Amino acid sequence: MAADFYETLGVSKNASSDEIKKAYRKLARKWHPDVNPGNKDAEQKFKDISVAYEVLNNAEKRKLYDEFGEEGLQSGFDSDKMRQYKAWQKAQQSRGGRTEEWSGSGQYHSYEDVFGNIFGEGGGGNFFRSSRPVGGRDIEYEMTLDFISALRGLETEISMQKVRECMRCSGSGTEPGTKLVPCQTCGGSGRLNVAEGPMHFTQVCPHCGGHGRIGNACSECSGSGQVMGNERIRVKIPRGVSDGSRVRVAGKGEPGRNGGGPGNLYLIIRVMPHPVMTRKGDDLYMEVPITVHEAMAGSRIAIPTIDGRVNVKVPPKSQSGQILRLKGKGAFNPKSRKHGDIMVKLNIKVPQTDDHGALEAAQKLEALYRDNIRKDVRL
Repeated sequence: MAADFYETLGVSKNASSDEIKKAYRKLARKWHPDVNPGNKDAEQKFKDISVAYEVLNNAEKRKLYDEFGEEGLQSGFDSDKMRQYKAWQKAQQSRGGRTEEWSGSGQYHSYEDVFGNIFGEGGGGNFFRSSRPVGGRDIEYEMTLDFISALRGLETEISMQKVRECMRCSGSGTEPGTKLVPCQTCGGSGRLNVAEGPMHFTQVCPHCGGHGRIGNACSECSGSGQVMGNERIRVKIPRGVSDGSRVRVAGKGEPGRNGGGPGNLYLIIRVMPHPVMTRKGDDLYMEVPITVHEAMAGSRIAIPTIDGRVNVKVPPKSQSGQILRLKGKGAFNPKSRKHGDIMVKLNIKVPQTDDHGALEAAQKLEALYRDNIRKDVRL
């Protein structure tokens, strides 16, 4: 069962934006991986609350989530047409699952009409289709990752609403056991004449879809051969993906027809910001505080990286804002198979104290400045 984002953050469904932010900050401080090093449960918990906050803190995404669940957050999801489909589905159920002839009033006469419109296709209104193999369409799914998971890669499971082959009719669109009779429109040939004379043209019969025989529509899919449902898919995200990357999951798109192969699923990666580190290309940037003594005398300090902590040498007489490069410790590039660097910006911190001895020491340091340190600050 998919997690409830409100439960994840511990807030009610009518929580205000400020309440959601407050709950997220409290949980983020508690479960952040830097506070719980090596704790996989804490790392997963932090990912969960980050995803929940990313949705509930966005008014538009929250509205879609409240109405449709996680499926409403998929890339390309059309809420208006999904409401139309649900209204049609409810009407079908109210008449006991009976399927009618594809004639009469109303915009939608079949599941295929509605479903085709949801995803930008014209509905045919006929449950028989061309007999040639047709490959399934590719689909996209927007997936949000926390910063560290994007760098390290992961395997996970997603739940999404997608089209699948109707189990009742095995994708044929006809009610099992139904009696097929010759199509009256084309006389059973499957094709219609569209021009006479020296050049003879025919087209596929729109009534039977070229099959030449018709029958009762499947009571489960209303003749479309496909139904919409939830599917859980195991996906592998390669290490080093960046915001906007597309990850291909072969064969997990829409099913094909008449023996055609399925389409592919493309994950559109969205990476959440990190409180300490940023990414530019394959290089990672972070600011690290050091003491006055460490800056003046030089020292070795521990720096966190995606592969664990490493010791870095701070040169004597280092200045605030100075950059240290950790070569090969940045993001992995899946295409070039190379790593970027980590760029460490030093930030000298003075003690926050009123201690008299500390102030005297600072006064002694004042005398060691050779020039006015702000002489080049001018407009």
